[in-house]
Amino acid sequence: MPSSGDAAGRRPHVVLIPSAGMGHLVPFGRLAVALSSGHGCDVSLVTVLPTVSTAESKHLDALFDAFPAVRRLDFELAPFDASEFPSADPFFLRFEAMRRSAPLLGPLLTGAGASALATDIALTSVVIPVAKEQGLPCHILFTASAAMLSLCAYFPTYLDANAGDGGGVGDVDIPGVYRIPKASIPQALHDPNHLFTRQFVANGRSLTSAAGILVNTFDALEPEAVAALQQGKVASGFPPVFAVGSLLPASNQAKDPQANYMEWLDAQPARSVVYVSFGSRKAISGEQLRELAAGLETSGHRFLWVVKSTVVDRDDAAELGELLGEGFLERVEKRGLVTKAWVDQEEVLKHESVALFVSHCGWNSVTEAAASGVPVLALPRFGDQRVNSGVVARAGLGVWADTWSWEGEAGVIGAEEISEKVKAAMADEALRRKAASVAKAAAKAVAGGGSSHRCLVEFARLCQGGTCRTN
Repeated sequence: MPSSGDAAGRRPHVVLIPSAGMGHLVPFGRLAVALSSGHGCDVSLVTVLPTVSTAESKHLDALFDAFPAVRRLDFELAPFDASEFPSADPFFLRFEAMRRSAPLLGPLLTGAGASALATDIALTSVVIPVAKEQGLPCHILFTASAAMLSLCAYFPTYLDANAGDGGGVGDVDIPGVYRIPKASIPQALHDPNHLFTRQFVANGRSLTSAAGILVNTFDALEPEAVAALQQGKVASGFPPVFAVGSLLPASNQAKDPQANYMEWLDAQPARSVVYVSFGSRKAISGEQLRELAAGLETSGHRFLWVVKSTVVDRDDAAELGELLGEGFLERVEKRGLVTKAWVDQEEVLKHESVALFVSHCGWNSVTEAAASGVPVLALPRFGDQRVNSGVVARAGLGVWADTWSWEGEAGVIGAEEISEKVKAAMADEALRRKAASVAKAAAKAVAGGGSSHRCLVEFARLCQGGTCRTN
């Protein structure tokens, strides 16, 4: 990529401040590498130790080892009493601990000699005031979909307009975008007192004070949402929006020596394998795991399944046999590989044997499927995943049975339903062709002169100073 450094040779120093969880951390690492290696920026990445999960710690180590030009800025959090929020999600707790520690960022930024910041949406409302005190432009890297960004930006307006009606959160019609049905709204947002809801609304109200917003998507994947955001239809006074996705992979984490998944994939016929993974963020109930196991077994297809049974990976000590049902591993050993080891998902999705991705539709997984041209069978469980599943279906990247239950709803998705959907998707040549066309559009967007490449060049130019908003 051509450098976008200024003519005088002065390189802006962009400090990136991610929050917690792989879904947030991975795009920040990718942005750090893109800015430092191809766009004439010095880049530092703020890190908080210890991380919530082992996956985050290993990812950071791999990133800094592979890309020494990206500087590490360790940030020590203020003491935080988690007992104030009993039974809260550990990642939401880390968001809150970081938010309360935000005033301590000032000295760190001064010492680093920052010229611009980009922080995570989870920290927006508390980092922007710190940036203002430092006289620094503060951008936001929104690590989810443009559809979800539009919901975040519009949701405070929706709440204000419906205050006092007592009806709770219903369908949300986002100006210029489309309707997000009540059933797709993240579960926590139905509770106004939930920790995440308070964070989400505060951050949404602060977006208009950002210097700019980067979102990890591309025009062809989400044309309505990107256009509405860029044209200011979603919220008045909205800052510039840069669709910079799909951000390219940045580091190769050392493989688990016990993991043999690539050798196994090499031995499978082309376009014969169903890849199954529900990401690093949430666990699936034992009952649903067993139904999924039975569905994969009766589908008759080969499969690679990455199993996670706890929210935090450090706590995951259960044996596969007890999780998936007696005799399951033995019955499928000739056509299925089941592992709890970390896998390189981009590597898996690009393998010629992989034909279908059964996914929770975390946004990193969606963008990786789009870049690889692998059709998705959406099985959302939590948070923004139903919104993302809607994006997948609209774009033709995959299929989604929107009547399937998710976390907090009664019932499980039965084995027979899963089996039938897998068989139908594996036989759908039109779906395969459409997913391949999405991959071509993704590649075009990040290539020189593509829409996402141009946005990243413009963002780097703004970070050189003088034209960024600091309100």
